[in-house]
Amino acid sequence: MKITIPYKPRVQQNFLHQTLRKHRYALLLCHRRFGKTTMCLNHIIREALLNKNHNPRYAYIAPTYKQAKSIAWDFLKHYASKVPGVKFNETELRCDFPNKSRITLLGAENFENLRGNYYDGCVIDETSLIPASLIEEVLTPALSDRKGFMYLVGTPQGMNNIFYEYYLKAQGDKNWLLYTAKASETKIVDQEELDQALSLMGSAKYNQEFECSWIGNVPGSIYNDELEVLEDNKRLTSVPFDPAYPVHTSFDIGYNDDTAIIFFQDIRSQIHIIDCFADHNQPFPYYAEILKQKPYSYGYHLAPHDIEVSEYSSGKTRREVAYQHGIKFRVVPKTLLDDGIHAVKMILPRCKINVDTCKPLVDALRHYHRKYIEKDRIFKTKPVHDWSSHFCDSMRVLATGFEEPKYQNANRQRTAISEYKII
Repeated sequence: MKITIPYKPRVQQNFLHQTLRKHRYALLLCHRRFGKTTMCLNHIIREALLNKNHNPRYAYIAPTYKQAKSIAWDFLKHYASKVPGVKFNETELRCDFPNKSRITLLGAENFENLRGNYYDGCVIDETSLIPASLIEEVLTPALSDRKGFMYLVGTPQGMNNIFYEYYLKAQGDKNWLLYTAKASETKIVDQEELDQALSLMGSAKYNQEFECSWIGNVPGSIYNDELEVLEDNKRLTSVPFDPAYPVHTSFDIGYNDDTAIIFFQDIRSQIHIIDCFADHNQPFPYYAEILKQKPYSYGYHLAPHDIEVSEYSSGKTRREVAYQHGIKFRVVPKTLLDDGIHAVKMILPRCKINVDTCKPLVDALRHYHRKYIEKDRIFKTKPVHDWSSHFCDSMRVLATGFEEPKYQNANRQRTAISEYKII
């Protein structure tokens, strides 16, 4: 029997329908008014109708039950009503098809009630507002026996949520489909409407809602443009340690503040940032032991100029203490803060960052920002000193202390050739 659903996907939606069938896991980062709810509902309707398993079960999950009803219920009834023999349960927000498959709309506020269910597939909408335990403790086991799919869908809402964590995971995991739809690229929303939205919302919120920016709620971000280029070029990804090359480190040293360490390799003129570490209220021997525990063969270690400061307790400089523990530091010359930031901006395009182990570093680079003065309507020159400063300072040490490898030609010509004829 041929069933025609009154749905005509846009070009981008049609591409996703074709691509999603090849992936079990997907993260769809879409701008407002992209039509992601309509697309996802029609996708699971098709999957439900074609599934030959016994009693297939599918779920559409919103942050709350009320949202699931207001966002998706009318759409589900509209598109599924064309299927002969379909039944709708208004009380349970449930759609039952003649082949015994079922689509249920659910809310995440009482996710403990979902334990024990099984699913052939689920779509999680507005994933930024979803508790992590729902995905990790409930849905992942519920999908395991039937190897069901899970699609995380939404728009960025800062970095302190499960959607951002899975976004980083999807960048370095081949099992995940990562798709980003920016309003400036899809052209779904008229440019006139986008211009009006920009004037009303301001650039920060506009970039978050329409350009899929993770730091839309952090105005004055310093490295946002450089990170977007890294993302577009797939340089925020999985970067394995290459034992054929030495590992170098850059330090930002603190005590009450964090000591932040970046581990990187110089591989064929590319800087591979493979690991990072930070802690506070610890003496330097603690960090020396951390370096020894890593499975790396070390090259050089970079440190800022304040490593020459003497400790009151021992009278020794931090550099001397490090030397006693087998770490010989190269001291990076003191530079102006703006010069250091510029150096980071210049070196970032050459970097590949391992999102599996360097999430704190990526978060810090995204969050590092200048404070906006509402009264004067300008940003301060000096960046805000907060939790993100330490890794960004360590990144400045890397950028200002990094040295290009010097290659020498061992077979270079040592004597001039005198036996020649002038033409």
